[in-house]
Amino acid sequence: VKVISMGFFVPENTPVVWRGPIVDGVLPQFFRDLVWGELDYLLIDLPPGTGDVPLTLSQLVPLTGAITVTTPQEVALSDVRKGMTMFKKVNVPLLGVVENMSYFVCPDCDKQYDIFGHGGGAKVAEQYDLPLLGEIPIDPAIRQGGDTGQPAARVTGSAAQEAFGSLAGKVAELAVEIP
Repeated sequence: VKVISMGFFVPENTPVVWRGPIVDGVLPQFFRDLVWGELDYLLIDLPPGTGDVPLTLSQLVPLTGAITVTTPQEVALSDVRKGMTMFKKVNVPLLGVVENMSYFVCPDCDKQYDIFGHGGGAKVAEQYDLPLLGEIPIDPAIRQGGDTGQPAARVTGSAAQEAFGSLAGKVAELAVEIP
């Protein structure tokens, strides 16, 4: 897995406070100046909303499509709808929706808790006639993986492993279907 991040260009604990001309200058470098080599997929994790980064990116390179990530609660869905509408306006196909922090399964009693509500991702997917590609649980393996650099998708037996595996399969299927 090859990775580049805006965070690599600023000192630790310093926010990336870039707008307009700076973003317009840096984003092209990610595509022009980096040697990516042969890629099966190039996934770009964008900040939420309709700001400079997603707009500049959509104008800079041809995008196969956008996968929207949301959490279940209505306040998140409001922002997601705006982002999806922006992508439609700039002719970037919407491919599907992923619901993050979808639920938590108690490790002691195996009961599922919908901490942030339930079904928001499915609701917005249905509104836009898109597939719900996955529901990612709240899983301590995700936090631990982020802290240690060990992807949660590789933690055998974790809820995250199953959810990410299923999501990756659906995204791969989408990529094959897209002309």
